[in-house]
Amino acid sequence: MEENKKFYSQRAISITTFFGGPLAAGILMRQNFLNIGKEKQATNSLFLGIISTVLIFSSFFVLPDHINERIPDAIIPAIYTIIIFWIVETTQGPVLKIHKENNGEFYSAWKAAKIGAISMIAILFSIFSVAFISGDLSKTEPGFDAEFYTEGINTFFENETVSLKVLQSFNTDDINYLTKEINKSIVLWKENKTIIEKIIKIENLPVELSVQMEILKEYSDLRIEHFELILKSLNEGTDKYAKQIQNIGLKIEKN
Repeated sequence: MEENKKFYSQRAISITTFFGGPLAAGILMRQNFLNIGKEKQATNSLFLGIISTVLIFSSFFVLPDHINERIPDAIIPAIYTIIIFWIVETTQGPVLKIHKENNGEFYSAWKAAKIGAISMIAILFSIFSVAFISGDLSKTEPGFDAEFYTEGINTFFENETVSLKVLQSFNTDDINYLTKEINKSIVLWKENKTIIEKIIKIENLPVELSVQMEILKEYSDLRIEHFELILKSLNEGTDKYAKQIQNIGLKIEKN
């Protein structure tokens, strides 16, 4: 039964589309279709996401520079996000509505944002690869330090993976070990916050990426607060922070 499975909400898909383009939307919609047993539609979603992304970003190679320069950064993402929103509403809207009414689980916006970031990295890599092969970088110059952005996001997700491993060790009675590992996780999340703050300051950072970075910054703050409260609870040997810890955990999962 699909009620027992997690879905990506329409809101999460829209936000991720704005960040990561049609490719990201295709990935999320594919998962939703797989959850309801529609494998053909799942395959089509991913295929259309890839094709749409190629068509949109290849247009920058074709259009003259003076036209590209006149197009506001947020216009194209806004257009394809609206289109994806309508497609999701038409093809998955009823299923998602019923799932919500039945108190079904949804993936968090943080997870969706991560897919959006990875999708954008893939797009940037593809653009620069094509530009390098063609020997024409003039039309593909994004106007911001894409390499710094990519390196920062990769480090962010590597830190996240390492830091969350401690959550699998909470059944141990070794308080000293837990304390040590949680402290390491806090350091990693503070590093992540610093990474995001540096990316936000990149000159000419596209609007969609700026919005994405603000979400990841908030996510980092929640992780820091979550781990610090857990550490405080361990050090004081009390469960009086349990409700706060649970509320922050729920916010991380549901937002």
